[in-house]
This record gives sequence, structure tokens and C-alpha cells, in this order.
Amino acid sequence: MFKGLKRDIAAFKARDPAARSSLEVLLLYSGLHALMMHRPAHWCYNRGWFFLARLISQIGRFFTLIEIHPGAKIGRGVVIDHGAGVVIGETAEVGDDCTLYQGVTLGGTGTERGKRHPTLERGVLVGAGAKVLGPFTVGEGSRIAAGSVVLRELPPYSTAVGAPARVVRIAGERVDTDAIDHVHIPDPVAAELESLRQAIARLETRLSERGL
Repeated sequence: MFKGLKRDIAAFKARDPAARSSLEVLLLYSGLHALMMHRPAHWCYNRGWFFLARLISQIGRFFTLIEIHPGAKIGRGVVIDHGAGVVIGETAEVGDDCTLYQGVTLGGTGTERGKRHPTLERGVLVGAGAKVLGPFTVGEGSRIAAGSVVLRELPPYSTAVGAPARVVRIAGERVDTDAIDHVHIPDPVAAELESLRQAIARLETRLSERGL
């Protein structure tokens, strides 16, 4: 347990330039505290002590503003930086050395049972406010830009941006997006207004035919 904690602290020191000492990380970093609370909660969950597991996780949520379901699988060397608003669902899996920033959601897209949350392989970075929704895998070493919404599997070492997210780089090489028209995008509001205009025109024609 202490060996794992030491690795978690080292990860925060390595990836957060504001971290000055191991003692500071241990005592003052809410992301580390959330992980420390999750370990015993997950242990209880795996033994069927669901009420106690949720109690521990809710206490952790109260003090850290980070919500990790006790069923989630969290690896070692994971960094939850700043952390407020992070939500990790029951069947989510976060591999070793991943980094999650504030406001990240690893969520589901429905109420079905079974695997319904994403799996992040080793070394994935998820930017602030990004949402990863669904039972798919984000490949090792991938990067998800802040504010992105990921709804499908990402290949290893890819970079995804946007809502919905699209892959713009794989292994450092740009993906050809020339075929994507970013300018002439249909305007749904204009299309709906045109539909209403046509409906009004039809009604006016019918009223005119009836002499009204």
C-alpha cells in the first residue's frame, strides 16, 4: 500500500510543476486524497460491502469535490490535477500514469447494466472539462483536448479535439482533414426556419383557395 502511495505522490511531483515536496502533495492535494479514499472503497466494493464502499466514496467526494464510484478501476501513478468536478463512473477503468484535469467526466450514455463507461489505457491525458462517454477504449498515450466530447474509440497515441471529438493526430502525424468542410456546414436553425416558412406558405395557399 505504501509503495503504491509513494508512486502516486511521485506522479504528482513529476507532472505538476507547482508541487514542491512530497509532504505538500500528501497533505494538500485533493486529487491524491480522492485516490487515497478510492483505494479502500474499491477494496470494500470488490468484497460485496457496497454500502460501506459508497459511504467511503461519498466522504471522499464531500472533502475533495471529486466523485469516483467505488467500482471504478484506477491504476497507479494516476494524477487528478486540481480535480474539482471530476466524475468517474462505476465501470470506468483508468490505466497507470493517466492524467485527468478538472471537470472531466468518464461517464455512460444510458441506463443499461454491464460495461457502460470508458477504459483509458496507460498514459492517457484528458483535458479540463472533457467528457468521455460510453463503453469504449481510449488507446495508450492518447491526448484529449479540453472541452472535447469523445463518443467513440480512439487509437493509441492519438490526439482528439472538438465536440464530438475527432482525431487530428496519430503518433504525432497530422490526420488528413482536407475532405472535411469546416465552412459550409448546414445551419440547423436556418433549415428549421425554412421548413416553417414553407408550412406557412402552404397554409396561406389553402386559405386563399377557400376564399378566406
